[in-house]
Amino acid sequence: QVQLVESGGGLVQAGGSLRLSCADLGRSSSNYHMGWFRQAPGKERDFVAGISWSGGSIYYADSVKGRFTISRGNAKNTVYLQMNSLKPEDTAVYYCAAEPLIAQLRNTPRFWGQGTQVTVSS
Repeated sequence: QVQLVESGGGLVQAGGSLRLSCADLGRSSSNYHMGWFRQAPGKERDFVAGISWSGGSIYYADSVKGRFTISRGNAKNTVYLQMNSLKPEDTAVYYCAAEPLIAQLRNTPRFWGQGTQVTVSS
């Protein structure tokens, strides 16, 4: 069973950096595609970044291209999101997700973490 747990959120000033981590405690997701989503107050949950199980394919939302970097750990059941040049509009709860089908990763991933808060002050 996939059990995703995020960490690394917090409060940072605009222009700063944070690194989010997501671990699959069930160690079942090494062959799953994984990604990050975020949800700001009063808004829908949006796709941020995704990475295939092999790490060979990577996707970003236009709003974070050039600032965020997604990567997988060597064990493949962990995923990271390095966030640089953070802006106040990046403030949201960030969720890790895992999905066996790459076509579903950006839309309706099957497994979700509980989320971690990221707050960027101006």
